Amino acid sequence: MSVPVMTVPGEPPAPLSTAAVRATGLRKTYGSGETAVHALAGVDVAFAAGEFTAIMGPSGSGKSTLMHCLAGLDTATAGEVWLGGTDLTRLRDDELTKLRRQRIGFVFQSFNLLPVLDARDNIVLPMQLAGLRPDTAWMDSVVARLGLRERLGHRPHELSGGQQQRVAIARALLPRPDVVFADEPTGNLDSRSGAEVLGLLRSSVKETGQTVVMVTHDPVAAAYADRVVLLADGLLAGELSDPTAESVLDALRGLGA
Repeated sequence: MSVPVMTVPGEPPAPLSTAAVRATGLRKTYGSGETAVHALAGVDVAFAAGEFTAIMGPSGSGKSTLMHCLAGLDTATAGEVWLGGTDLTRLRDDELTKLRRQRIGFVFQSFNLLPVLDARDNIVLPMQLAGLRPDTAWMDSVVARLGLRERLGHRPHELSGGQQQRVAIARALLPRPDVVFADEPTGNLDSRSGAEVLGLLRSSVKETGQTVVMVTHDPVAAAYADRVVLLADGLLAGELSDPTAESVLDALRGLGA
């Protein structure tokens, strides 16, 4: 087994030509003057296509803010965010909305399923809102891989937490997005269901080349990733390759987490 290596900030983790999403000089400030909070203080980071990356750091380190800016859910104060060859920081709100529907997938801690719709309709809803027709063969493949074939006619209240998160993952994967962003995707699940969800995200990377960027506070969850990016005080604090739960925990202790 390879030994995780801690690298120093400033070393790009992926060549820009192969980055699915990247940020340069990214800053996010809330408020102004003496009460200003610098959630991101100049972050340069790239996430390689076809990799599973976890973002970790102490509470208040800026990890969720970074993900929100990378996904076009929040506007940066300064710097650039690139999704492939598209600079998100130059897009209008309507252009960002269209981009998120077509090129970005989301998996959140709360499943965000509509209770009046069954699993099938929840999966296809974002594509329908974007005026797109799902690829039937691809949907069948995703549904089968996630073990949802027998649950497509069930509404969310008829599904377990793990099954609801599987529906959310299917919804995220269906448009074949450039990147799937997962924000604490196992936070509302028991350990067994959480492990199943993380395994499914991992398999989507290995089997289909999907790019996954996950924010988590859990070293065990981070160990499913190819790489862990560490933040502290709004700055890149290093990274781990081939992480294990133990190496992640040691790195977090080094950051005072």
